[in-house]
Amino acid sequence: MKPTTPYDDANPFAPLLAWIDRNFLALGRELRLAYLPPLMIYLAAGISGLTGIVGTFFVKEYLGLSAEFLAGLGFWTMLPWSLKLPLGHLVDLIWRYKAGLVFLGAGLVAASLLIMIGLLADRAALEAIAPAGTWYVASTLLAPIGYVVQDVVADAMTVEAVPRVGPDGRLLPEEEQRLMHSTMQTLGRVAIIGGTLLVALVNVAMFQGAEHLPQAEKLAIYQRIYAMALVIPAVSVGGVLLAAYLKRRTVLSLSELGYTRHEIETLTSTQPKPPQANWWILGGGLLFGLMSLSVGLSDVVLGQEIIFLLSLAIVLALMGQLMREMRADARTALLGTAVLIFVFRAMPSPGPGSSWWMIDVLGFDQSFMAKLSLIGSALSLFGLFIFRRFMAERSMPYIILVLTLAGTVLSLPTIGMYYGLHEWTAALTGGVVDARFIALVDTALESPLGQVAMVPMLAWIAHSAPAHLKATFFAVLASFTNLSLALAQLGTKYLNQLYTITREVKDPVSGIINVPADYSQLGRLLIVVTVLGLALPLASILLVRALRWRTV
Repeated sequence: MKPTTPYDDANPFAPLLAWIDRNFLALGRELRLAYLPPLMIYLAAGISGLTGIVGTFFVKEYLGLSAEFLAGLGFWTMLPWSLKLPLGHLVDLIWRYKAGLVFLGAGLVAASLLIMIGLLADRAALEAIAPAGTWYVASTLLAPIGYVVQDVVADAMTVEAVPRVGPDGRLLPEEEQRLMHSTMQTLGRVAIIGGTLLVALVNVAMFQGAEHLPQAEKLAIYQRIYAMALVIPAVSVGGVLLAAYLKRRTVLSLSELGYTRHEIETLTSTQPKPPQANWWILGGGLLFGLMSLSVGLSDVVLGQEIIFLLSLAIVLALMGQLMREMRADARTALLGTAVLIFVFRAMPSPGPGSSWWMIDVLGFDQSFMAKLSLIGSALSLFGLFIFRRFMAERSMPYIILVLTLAGTVLSLPTIGMYYGLHEWTAALTGGVVDARFIALVDTALESPLGQVAMVPMLAWIAHSAPAHLKATFFAVLASFTNLSLALAQLGTKYLNQLYTITREVKDPVSGIINVPADYSQLGRLLIVVTVLGLALPLASILLVRALRWRTV
């Protein structure tokens, strides 16, 4: 009798094994060594979350910054991401020297981390130069600038990582290249989420039992975590060094096959002709940077709103210039998809007040927050595999619709807990279904949805972008959609002005309470955020359909 193989119909587990192979193992088989350099930079971006929990507790315990101020600061941290368009074009212009930009970004990230290490190790020494809040703001602004510089290069490197020729030097079929681009973009999301999963494990280990430690020992843990985070710039720099090594190895291999230097350059170059400098893009980016800096430093009334409108106008104008390079059908697909993603990502959040309430009222300590982060990261990674076919086979309007409805449903448990849901369920179940149980289940259900929307768009851009403008085209959509995150921060600031949330702020020396805790308006804030998050994305889908715009 012939033995059954794992995928034979005679094997009762064949459907399950085939599903696992299609959704998990197949992606691993498609991984190539050439994909690793950009994946290392994406991994570094994922590892950046290592300091997230530490930063939340440090701000809450040691800095008297309001929820409104932190929401406003969030706007400025998102602003560098809207500069991806001119930065992307700059990368295309100096493509041979892209490694230097990664080194620059790594240096800015390292400077940000060193400031926080200094605040934790010797706060008095830094306060002799400037207030602790000023140092924190500087650190908070340096990091995103470093990450956006690296991210622009990594996006373009994903195009370079997909080989155009096989080991024998022959051009690969277009269909095979398209599949590899899709795999590359999925692996990029896997690398980012994998980095968050790794740091979640570290946080769980570092904060184990921290709730019982005296404050001085908690500070020592915070400092060690920031010191460990210095691995982030090292990983991204390692990515460009690996890329240089792989490029050299490919050149030597083709040379041994008898190809001439000119032929090797033609076969391996992802930029067959250098692009012409587009001064609309570079000049607009420079103007935007100067205007942002001047408005930010002058503390103009409505400065953030002015910067947002200015940046949106510039990015839209630059998008119009670049869309001339595309076919008519591709232009409408880009426009319709960008609008859907913009609105979906522009939804405001409750802001830091929600986290403060969970810490103060629900008793979520560092250790439990680390466990939530671990569960979220693990299930986000799992969900990326599970939804891989869903992303490939469904249209963007359908994906946005599903994610919007799911997000609305999954926001309800937090609203319920504010109004005492956890107290009722705990009494009903003998303390089993308490606030922590509800938070764990809610996180487990919500986490897989976070990375779904962007993967189809990134794969489409990677395949459709002209070879000489790959970084620029990645940056077009990124600048536009990242402005949506800046708009989300503005919306969060407005809502925190309308619904004031304060946590208890004590003088670190005297222990006197300077600001009392007040979470009385948090419930209404959570409800408004949920309603907006449902209504506006649905309206955008209807608008795109009414205008008959194509989408990815």
